[in-house]
Amino acid sequence: MKKASFLLVIVTLIISAYRFSNPSSDISPGPRMISLPKGDASGAYLTTDQSGNPVLSWVQKVSTDQYKLYYAVSKDGGRSFSGSKEISASRGIYPHDENLSKIIYKKNGDMLSIFAVSNPSKENKYAGLLYYTQSFDKGATWTEAKQLSPAKSYSNDERYFDMTLLPDGEIGVVWLDSRKPAQANQHHHEGHHEGMSMEGSALYFSKTEQKEGFVNETRVAESTCQCCRTKLFVDKTGKLHLTYRAILSDSIRDMVHSLSADNGQTFSPATRISADNWVIRGCPHTGPTMTGNENGMHFAWYTMGSGKGIFYCNSKDGQNFSTRQSISASASAKHPQIAASPNGQLAVVWDELTEEGNFRIGLQTRSDGGKLLKTGFITAANTNATHPVALASGQAGLLIAYTKKDGDHSQVFYDFKQLNR
Repeated sequence: MKKASFLLVIVTLIISAYRFSNPSSDISPGPRMISLPKGDASGAYLTTDQSGNPVLSWVQKVSTDQYKLYYAVSKDGGRSFSGSKEISASRGIYPHDENLSKIIYKKNGDMLSIFAVSNPSKENKYAGLLYYTQSFDKGATWTEAKQLSPAKSYSNDERYFDMTLLPDGEIGVVWLDSRKPAQANQHHHEGHHEGMSMEGSALYFSKTEQKEGFVNETRVAESTCQCCRTKLFVDKTGKLHLTYRAILSDSIRDMVHSLSADNGQTFSPATRISADNWVIRGCPHTGPTMTGNENGMHFAWYTMGSGKGIFYCNSKDGQNFSTRQSISASASAKHPQIAASPNGQLAVVWDELTEEGNFRIGLQTRSDGGKLLKTGFITAANTNATHPVALASGQAGLLIAYTKKDGDHSQVFYDFKQLNR
């Protein structure tokens, strides 16, 4: 009897210890759909609000040929979301998984959203424009949407943007623009670099001025790949990092990196992160990604130059870059996104074609210094899932969202993973 009572006490202590070290909130609920079931959805994007809570936004079809931007906030680190909200000013939004529409928060809780609309012309039937709207009452109301470029009469194609919160509290944005030096307003910064090809799009930067929105703009570069995402990142020292796919020597489309130490007023000359020498007369629709931790900056990108697939490298100073390492050698592996958890651990997600003809989401983890830890897939081979985005949550948590397709229909799903398990 005493022996049985002793065993019962031991079992009880073990169960209690397990519950303490493995609270239910740490258990992944598995993939969940966040978009509304009544219409197609795509374009998942992840950010955080002024309190650090994960925010997931997506483009939702609300009627025939009519879409709007929706978002939801998580109060438990990304394990669940509730109370999706519509951004009414996003009427006319165009769904595009590479040209993502996005939301950002200022430290005081003010919100800003930039979204894409279609703007076809005789010269370019795929042209689009970027509009933005602001909310100063926690999303209850939104201002009338404005075109992103302050020089409205000069821009007829703005796409593939990224934005970030700058050290001075304002929002910085970079985007691809059809305007070339001869077309641009002569009062704007010319920034021409001798020897640069004039093929492709120009690259512009702007920042907000309190509640006035985007007021001034600067042309940062003049020869970028027309249909690849751009990326901005502010490191812990307050420096602003920029990466994009440039067009070099007329036909090489490699990833480059530039740095600003003055909140985007000026940028350093662009430097290739890897000399892939990919010669292609077209745009692969898959841009670079980057993040930072105590060991410097970390990059991932897709190329078919000197190899194929998705690669990784890092840099301690933003000027010298490590030799690239393969993440996936599949030519179909595209759309990488990288995130760093507070403990420095890195996670890369991407989509890749399976033998069954579907796309699945890959996940690779690396140490804070970039050492490979583990590679796998988080969606089944018979599930068609594309364009993942990732956000670190907690000390070792990772929130992932993506578009899941079923025939001609699509929905947005999210999943929470513990990287230390």
